[in-house]
Amino acid sequence: MSSFFRTYLLPGLVFQSVIIGGGYGTGREIAEFFLSHGAVGGLAGFLVTAAVWAVLLALGFEFARLTKGYDYRTFFKALLGPFWRLFEILYLLIALLVLSVLGSAAGHMVAEAFGVPTMVGALGLLLAIGTLAFFGSTAIARIMAWWSGLLYALYGVFFVYVSVSYGDAITTALATGQSEGAWLLDGVRYAAYNLIAFAAVLFVLPQLKTRREAFTSGALAGLISVVPGILVFLAMLARHPEIQDQAVPVVYLLQMLNAVWLSMLFQIVLFGTFVETGVGIIHAINERIETALKVGGRRFPPLARFGLAVGLLATAIFLAEAIGIIDLIASGYGVLSYAFIAIVVLPLLTLGVFKIATTPKNEVEDSHVARQ
Repeated sequence: MSSFFRTYLLPGLVFQSVIIGGGYGTGREIAEFFLSHGAVGGLAGFLVTAAVWAVLLALGFEFARLTKGYDYRTFFKALLGPFWRLFEILYLLIALLVLSVLGSAAGHMVAEAFGVPTMVGALGLLLAIGTLAFFGSTAIARIMAWWSGLLYALYGVFFVYVSVSYGDAITTALATGQSEGAWLLDGVRYAAYNLIAFAAVLFVLPQLKTRREAFTSGALAGLISVVPGILVFLAMLARHPEIQDQAVPVVYLLQMLNAVWLSMLFQIVLFGTFVETGVGIIHAINERIETALKVGGRRFPPLARFGLAVGLLATAIFLAEAIGIIDLIASGYGVLSYAFIAIVVLPLLTLGVFKIATTPKNEVEDSHVARQ
């Protein structure tokens, strides 16, 4: 990877990789937070999400650079002091929720494609995430970057294909100018709880050496991450409003297209996004544990990484089977998004900004040069 790619693009691609599986990949979160507000209201909500991400990621990347907070334990100890464990509790709750959504979506997708029990897809997801977690940071970063490029291309093809088949329906939906409900609030809420992915992107931030690099990379990450969601949202307008009640709206759209080749390819890539999201969330926990063990002079072996991934995902799959994907998203994400605003967003916009503003711009750059 080139220095430019690692500095300005990789953080955004990793962030996008982690949020995409549970949200854009299934379309379920888009239906819940954006489509419910109509065509124009949903698009406006996405613009709010993009702006919130751009600002918070820029600040978060710079705060991580200043504090050397490249795992969430170090980062939030610097931001929240003795209250940092509040974030860890919240992170684990959201991690279980997102992994539950992934397990449920993978089970539904594989079951509809091959006529097998839903547990087959969920177990396949478990094995894939555990295996990738075993290989660690370098392999995860490379696979996320490569898969994100493939995903961007496929989402573009998907949008074009839907537009050709149902372009009139999409145009009509946009022309109505429908905007209802609290789209501004939902745009903020969606951005807030998806900041769980911020913890998963910290491990690729040591490449950032200056404040300008951190701010630029963070702002770009917000833009990079919102584009696939907007494409899926526009495509979903083709079958609005009935698509609102589908457990996995993207699969429903693919069935309507009746394009076997696109459906198969999309579901293969979609399954890969589930793996990306799951491994990103779990890798952040692995990195936190490894950092803590290093303090005591111990190491965190790869097999333990695999075991932790399998254990977390197995618990999440049980929750998914017991509750169901629609209820998980409708009831769980709303409550936790407010908690994320209180524990992550507000401290970053206050304590984080104060730390950034009162730290000389070149302090870390100078120390970096001195070490060379």
